Amino acid sequence: MILPIIAYGDPVLRKKGKEITNDYPKLDELIENMWETMYGAYGVGLAAPQVGLPIRLFIVDASPFAEDEELSEEEKKELENLKKVFINPVILKEEGDEWAFNEGCLSIPDIREDVFRKPNITIEYYDKDFNKHTEEFSGLAARVIQHEYDHIEGILFTDKLSSLKKRLIKGKLANISKGKISVDYRMRFPELKKGR
Repeated sequence: MILPIIAYGDPVLRKKGKEITNDYPKLDELIENMWETMYGAYGVGLAAPQVGLPIRLFIVDASPFAEDEELSEEEKKELENLKKVFINPVILKEEGDEWAFNEGCLSIPDIREDVFRKPNITIEYYDKDFNKHTEEFSGLAARVIQHEYDHIEGILFTDKLSSLKKRLIKGKLANISKGKISVDYRMRFPELKKGR
């Protein structure tokens, strides 16, 4: 089932997610719905807060990035194989010189900005069967994970922009929270919710 994606301005996007246990109600169904929702919106990642749940869970499928001509074969392979569920993740290390990449977000449609992040991460997490993993990711793979990880920490990519950039997109962000935007996937807007 495709779930509505929560738009910028909803308080759930600012909550730090809570850890869950393997007896979390209907976890398999939730994960399945999140995959369907993400693919329906042409996303490469989706965090539980984006579907209204302040828990430490996100999914990633970075394979669309593997089609980039400029990537090395090694990078393409890493992205092709990056389809994972991350439960209760903890980033243990972020290393290297920060680099900029143009990011967007399903909760903040029609806004894309350059965001600086470190290129290498080490992350500990549980998969959908609650097996524990510690893995290293780099480049675009690391970036997609860092972006989704921020969601479960209550952080949005727009928080990482300069104060000038934030001022320039302020009006657009206000329109998103009011539902004054056209998207081709289901969304729930905080301003419209208040009015009901």
